[in-house]
Amino acid sequence: MKRVALYCRVSTPDQHIETQLLDLRRAAEQRGFVVAGVYSDVGISGAKARRPGLDAMLLDARRRKFSIVMCVAFDRIARSTKHFLQVMDELDDLGIEFISLRENIDTSGAMGRFFMVLTSALAEIERSICIERVRASLRRRKLEGLPLGRQPLDVDHAALVRDRLSGMSLTNVARKYGVSRASVVRFTREAQRSIAVEVDTYHGSPVLEAETSLVA
Repeated sequence: MKRVALYCRVSTPDQHIETQLLDLRRAAEQRGFVVAGVYSDVGISGAKARRPGLDAMLLDARRRKFSIVMCVAFDRIARSTKHFLQVMDELDDLGIEFISLRENIDTSGAMGRFFMVLTSALAEIERSICIERVRASLRRRKLEGLPLGRQPLDVDHAALVRDRLSGMSLTNVARKYGVSRASVVRFTREAQRSIAVEVDTYHGSPVLEAETSLVA
């Protein structure tokens, strides 16, 4: 029975890998594979070549812990064709197959590898076009004298922090104030640091430590 490594990646901390894992585990079971390891990177862009989860997967690949790597889509592995092909070349040298669910391609055959390279190149072109569109939009807004970047959120930070520290769940606080879960964590941590500094500076007393479980 073949042993498979599952790799997942999400670009921001408020995204979840559970959906990817569910699809990958189901696909592995349908193919009769044994899951030898699950590797993930959370809150890390695919444009970065060095990632803890990806590095750990490649290290275990060299140790021959599995014979197949499976992910939900090419862009989970890499955003650039160059980096993607580097990873694929290393896996190929190790005799490890690669399967992508969305593109329905595996590298066990010559045609699979051909379509893999083609699809990866098209994905990189699409990403480059999107980036250029954003840059063009920013140039236009600058010429028109319009503000650039994300506008500040109109959020009652004090109320948000009170709700979070009172025990309201991360998801419910984010939904109530219309912000991401990552923003809730950031606002709460900033408020706690501010309180800690004030207490330490003006009262000379030990820094108060809020319950970290409510933050993360």
